[in-house]
Amino acid sequence: MPDQIVLKGISAHGHHGVLDFEKRDGQTFVVDVTMQVDLGPAGSSDDLADTVNYAEVAGDVVALIQGEPLDLIEALAARIADKVLTRPLVEAVEVVVHKPQAPVGHPFTDVQVRVSRERQALVVIALGSNVGSSVETLHDATVELYGLIDITEVSPVVETDPVGGPDQPVYLNAVVTGTTHLAPSSLLAGLHEIELSHGRTREVRWGPRTLDLDLVQYGDPVFDTDVVMDTTSLTLPHPRAHERAFVLVPWLQIEPEAVLRVDGSVRRVADLVAGLDTSGVRPGPDVDLLEGPW
Repeated sequence: MPDQIVLKGISAHGHHGVLDFEKRDGQTFVVDVTMQVDLGPAGSSDDLADTVNYAEVAGDVVALIQGEPLDLIEALAARIADKVLTRPLVEAVEVVVHKPQAPVGHPFTDVQVRVSRERQALVVIALGSNVGSSVETLHDATVELYGLIDITEVSPVVETDPVGGPDQPVYLNAVVTGTTHLAPSSLLAGLHEIELSHGRTREVRWGPRTLDLDLVQYGDPVFDTDVVMDTTSLTLPHPRAHERAFVLVPWLQIEPEAVLRVDGSVRRVADLVAGLDTSGVRPGPDVDLLEGPW
């Protein structure tokens, strides 16, 4: 069973219904919300920042009940679910809207509409390796990403001169795009598990590594659904992605209209690349990372 936060019996007066008197007089609506959230971090930290503030969720629900009149409680339930899923830690939600005073015309105790929604967020993940059999490592890691995301595109492999850090071999880099129902923190934890399974260590900053998986962007800046956050464990979007040709060049190859939020502004990746020195990024081995062995 996934971890859950359950809010039951949130009630407010609204004006939803197809009949004129329902719009005019209104009635009481009751809502239950069940959120799927990874509560492990909050259980360890005892910090509200690591969970969902259910008082705020209740406030959102009341605002929607009291807000724009709708004909159908199906529409109300869908809007509540969409609003709950804007919270980065919520991976899935079930919303039940009760209309106990519905004009049914026969004896009844309750009318309910139940909707379930799962997060489907766009994600961009950068891969890199310069230790061991890097092509095989990138292939294996790309396949393993299927356990975390639904892959949309995988870029060609590029060869990159190291940036910063000690003397070390050239890197092979690639970018994968896709969608996920996982919250950012859960996705990051999954990426770290894949790194560890390939022997990743973090002793030297910007040092050589068997595998590096960076969560570059989560959500879609075009529709203002991208997550912007800065915690001790995760900053979104990636704070240095806009400076990294080895991320932007392969990303642009698979998504020519890609955009990235930089310092609050949405920028075209093509424009960012045009302003960078890309001389250290070259075509790498001609392989498809979803196929193999070669």
